[in-house]
Amino acid sequence: MNFPVIKGAAYGLVHANDMLVHHGTTQTMERTKDAKSGHLEKLPGHLRSFEQVVDYPPNQVYIGNMTPDELREVPRPWYKQAGFGKSRDGKFGAIIPEDEFIGLMKIADAFELVILEEQFQLSVKNKIIAHPILGAIKDINKLDKNPGTSEEIQKLVEEHIAQPMYFEGKLVGCVKRAHEFDEALSDHVMYENLVSKASAAFALQLLLNKTKLKAEEIEYIIECSEEACGDMNQRGGGNFAKSIGEMCGCINATGSDTRSFCAAPAHALVEAAALAQSGIYKNIVVLAGGASAKLGMNSKNHVEKGMPAFEDVLGAFAIHIGENDGVSPMIRTDGVGRHKIGSGSSPQAVMTAIVADPLDKIGYKIFDVDRYAAELQNPEITEPAGAGDVPLANYKMISALGVKRGDLEKKDLQKAVDSFGMPGFAPTQGHIPSGVPFVGHALEMILSGKISRTMIIGKGSLFLGRMTNLFDGVSFIVEKNSGSVEAGFNKQEVRVMIAEAMRDFAKTLSQE
Repeated sequence: MNFPVIKGAAYGLVHANDMLVHHGTTQTMERTKDAKSGHLEKLPGHLRSFEQVVDYPPNQVYIGNMTPDELREVPRPWYKQAGFGKSRDGKFGAIIPEDEFIGLMKIADAFELVILEEQFQLSVKNKIIAHPILGAIKDINKLDKNPGTSEEIQKLVEEHIAQPMYFEGKLVGCVKRAHEFDEALSDHVMYENLVSKASAAFALQLLLNKTKLKAEEIEYIIECSEEACGDMNQRGGGNFAKSIGEMCGCINATGSDTRSFCAAPAHALVEAAALAQSGIYKNIVVLAGGASAKLGMNSKNHVEKGMPAFEDVLGAFAIHIGENDGVSPMIRTDGVGRHKIGSGSSPQAVMTAIVADPLDKIGYKIFDVDRYAAELQNPEITEPAGAGDVPLANYKMISALGVKRGDLEKKDLQKAVDSFGMPGFAPTQGHIPSGVPFVGHALEMILSGKISRTMIIGKGSLFLGRMTNLFDGVSFIVEKNSGSVEAGFNKQEVRVMIAEAMRDFAKTLSQE
């Protein structure tokens, strides 16, 4: 079978301390209940500097300067280790500070909703122009237009028709509402949507910079974040995908949005694989930006334990899917795992549906997959909040499933975990940790011969939408390319064959 391939991946992180304080849901809810709460008073003392964020080992893994295996060797707590900040620029991605991102949000704004203070706008414009990635984004000249005064911005915020934008504690801008009465176009929603759009555009620009893919070669974009773009008549109508493509100069692309909570990236990658394999589109990009609402989600627990507020970065990614080139790692579309409506919601049922069943389709055993990538949340974030080490829990369930299937003995359970597992290193941005952060590392490991295959697992909590109590899960296997590319379906060749057959048939009739 002529399988589609993954040709490249890129990852972006945005340091966002002020966004955490003023727009993270945990903080906004706390402020609504008690503006003088102890948590809000203590929080500023637990915020990290940009340099500390760059130096943090899991962030270096996310952008490709360290491998997950190298992270395993770093003693915990990771936040107390120094000297890992190799660079804000990584093999697969980059980290940018909050002021540059605020400037990017203005560039992402198509309806003049973002107003920045004049001096701040000028300073951030100079930084973006000089930036090797951001400087290539279209419409930087928006940073020459419509600046505001501090007084104008303050008034819009105080009148509750604009969301404030802060940098280092100072009000530097705002995002206005897009409609007076439409809640789907409120300043709150427009702020979150512009955050998602701008961070996804950052990831796409990283992909274009760090791979051979050109913007004009992209034919389809699938956006798979957790925000909803629409108005009062269609709250989630879309389309983030095309707006991001427009921002990055993808003039030949169309696209659409896919939603399924944390499992959406896995769904989107399977959709992209199907489109590439069918020949409908040659170059597809799956991408997603970050969620400002989830910044500082577990900060209360971190602050109470005297730790930094770790959830201070927005995560974003972009992955290039294409037709088989005989070299790039393949997506085994004949072994896609899915949590069916009737699968059941117990951990064993879920793992059977999204791990065991697809392996059985292809005829693989548990150990035939070298690495499993599922829910790669950084345990330093989740453990203080009582959620434990999420990746480790998944690997233990996969090992237990292997014992039950007879693929390994019970005494080898921990050995299996150590063999195919990895430490979590992704920010808790919902859809961001769900398997996709390992794709970049997997491509490199497969191409270098370190591993032969990996399974990417996306899991989601559909019950959060209050429409169903169902769980969700999708998985797919990525493996070394077989090196052979089957000929695709050629319409012109078929027409010629039919024409020749009809001529031969006509000759036969004329001879009778």
